[in-house]
Amino acid sequence: MRLRVDLLPHGNYPDVVLVIDVLRATTTAVTYLERGAEALLLTASPAVALGLRPEGGGSGLLLGGERGGLPIPGFDFGNSPVEAAAQNFTGKTVVMNTTNGTGAAHTAAQTGKHILLAALTNAHAAARRARAIATEEIALVCAGTDERVSLEDVYAAGVLAEYLLAMGEFTIDDGARIALTMRRNAGNPIEALGSAGHGAHLASLGLGEDVRYAAQLSTSTLVPTLTDSSDLEGALRFVAG
Repeated sequence: MRLRVDLLPHGNYPDVVLVIDVLRATTTAVTYLERGAEALLLTASPAVALGLRPEGGGSGLLLGGERGGLPIPGFDFGNSPVEAAAQNFTGKTVVMNTTNGTGAAHTAAQTGKHILLAALTNAHAAARRARAIATEEIALVCAGTDERVSLEDVYAAGVLAEYLLAMGEFTIDDGARIALTMRRNAGNPIEALGSAGHGAHLASLGLGEDVRYAAQLSTSTLVPTLTDSSDLEGALRFVAG
């Protein structure tokens, strides 16, 4: 079995892909499902997200997303796991579009057989699920920030890689070695996320609580999993797995 870590999304994934955007898309996605959302629709653009909601509302769809860390005009929510944790989404479908994470999911879905969303908050569960369904390779794909490598995603990939290596033997690539080194040398999760460039940016916007929330380790057993039941162009449907 191969274990691969892409420090940025590259594509060409033959098997299981774990998409990681710790600050904050995949953390928020897990939280939406924890708070009762029936499904998540990750769109290719804000325009696609806005186009899914009919005029007058009443469709059961709620929109959450950000650009530059701030809520997108016309959306119901930003991309805050703290905000999401305070809501009840029972019976709702949440449509998400973010700067980095939703795009990474679309890249993974072009070739991957099984696409899962992973964060620190569901790291144990995501690793177990990936190991259970993989037949040849598990790819840990870091979303990055504005097409640049992000410390927090690489750190989380290292956490996931540690869990996976504890479950069995893998052939690992240089990306996995980098992530494991980051995990072992960057301190505990709050130290790692707080010292990351994007973590500092979110703190400067008054969103430091989101950083602290995202640094929680394995507090959730939910793993957002891509289904093949969505026929909406430009949208990927994820449900709790």
